[in-house]
Amino acid sequence: MTTNPYATPRAAVADEPVPQGEYVPGGKGVPASRGWSWLTEGWTLFKAAPGLWIGITVVFIAIFFAMALVPFAGMIAQYLLMPVFMAGIVLGCRAIDEGKSLEFNHLFAGFQTRFGTLAAVGGLYLAGFVAIMVVVMLITGVGVFAVMAGGAQDVATTGAVLGILLAVLIAVALSVPLLMAVWFAPPLVVFHELDAVEAMKASFTGCLRNVVPFLLYGIVAMVLLFVAMLPLLLGLLVAVPILLASVYTSYRDVYLR
Repeated sequence: MTTNPYATPRAAVADEPVPQGEYVPGGKGVPASRGWSWLTEGWTLFKAAPGLWIGITVVFIAIFFAMALVPFAGMIAQYLLMPVFMAGIVLGCRAIDEGKSLEFNHLFAGFQTRFGTLAAVGGLYLAGFVAIMVVVMLITGVGVFAVMAGGAQDVATTGAVLGILLAVLIAVALSVPLLMAVWFAPPLVVFHELDAVEAMKASFTGCLRNVVPFLLYGIVAMVLLFVAMLPLLLGLLVAVPILLASVYTSYRDVYLR
């Protein structure tokens, strides 16, 4: 095999083969118990390189915390770049899955692999979030937002509290389908070259076909996070990488045969 010395350099993390297995468009339904397995398999991936996983997690959190400090633009950047970083993380998971080494550069591999499409997923995610806020505001009224923001303490009556509760319930109900559309989108973009809309549709379908496994997954994940926060939040250095890796393990389970 020869190498062209004049070829444009490319990052090794972006040139790995597609995961082994036949792609199942729209995903397949799996047993409920697999919701637990996604987390245990995430733990297996974490054990392959715990120190590196912790370093990646610390930098990942620090980047998003720094973006949060920038008013408005920081929030937009968070939504746009979340799928990009998640793509890098699933690329790292795939490397471990194939017997290769996790690299710190995997965190940024999404910037080299279909960045535009991944950012488009983030843009649609942001648009969905804005639409949800508009719907909540139209249903509950601007006054509820004023109370929630602390700018109208004098109107924090029982009616206002009920309005806040209603706003939260509506926001959560509308956010679940949006999260379903985003959950699998990064791996579907980088592994199967779907465009942003196709990836989000396929992600939503895959989640819809696995509602029960995701319910179990969500319950166990909440318990894991609660326990992880007890020892001065230090457990999050393990829990967060497991949850990040579980995006890959759930994708592998649902979309590969």
